[in-house]
Amino acid sequence: MRLFGGDQRGGNSPDKTRTQRHSSGWDALRKHIQEQEGLRVLDIGPTSSTNINLLTAMGHSVYMADLAMEAQKPMWMVQEEEGQQSFAAGPFLEENLQLNGRKFDVVLFWDTADYLPPGLLGPLVQKLHESTDPGSRILAFSHIKPEGTFNRYHLRDEASVDVQPAGDMVIRSTFTNRQTEQMFSQFSDIRFFLAKDNLREILVTR
Repeated sequence: MRLFGGDQRGGNSPDKTRTQRHSSGWDALRKHIQEQEGLRVLDIGPTSSTNINLLTAMGHSVYMADLAMEAQKPMWMVQEEEGQQSFAAGPFLEENLQLNGRKFDVVLFWDTADYLPPGLLGPLVQKLHESTDPGSRILAFSHIKPEGTFNRYHLRDEASVDVQPAGDMVIRSTFTNRQTEQMFSQFSDIRFFLAKDNLREILVTR
C-alpha cells in the first residue's frame, strides 16, 4: 500500500482508451470532499495518477491499494479437506492492506466487490468498517449484469469520471440493491444512484 501526500506523478498516463461517463455518486462525494480539509482517502483500485493529483491538490492524503488484481493470484488459495479450496482472507488483508491503525475519511471502492473471490468480500468490508469513523464515506460501483471489462477509474473535477480498461478479469459476482444493503449492514446509511449504463453507483456513510 502506498501513500501520496503531495502533488505526485506516476502510475498511468492519459491515453485514448479513456471514455467519460457521468457519475452522480462521485458528484455527491466530490461536494462532500470539497467542504473538508486534510482528509485521508483510500483508493482501492488500479493506480491512477489523475486521482492522486486531483485529491492531493485539494489538500488530502491518498493511500493506494489495488486489491482486485492481487486477489486473482493462486497463491492465496488454501487447500482444505476433500479437495476443497478457500481464500486466505486473513493473510491476504494483512499483506495487502496494512493500515497500521490509520482511519480513513473516504474510501474509493469502485467495482472491486464484483471481482473478488468468495471468502474475501466479507472480511474486507469488515476491515473497512473498522478503519473508518462515523461520517466517513465509501463510493462503490456495481455491475448490474455479469459483463464488461475491468476498469481503472479516473476522477474529474466535475460530475463525471473517466473509464479506462485495466486488465482482463471476469466479473465473479453481481449484487442486487438488497444484497448491497446487507453487504454494508454495519454502516449507517446507503444511497443508490441510477445510471444509464451497466453500473449501479452506491454512496455509503459509516
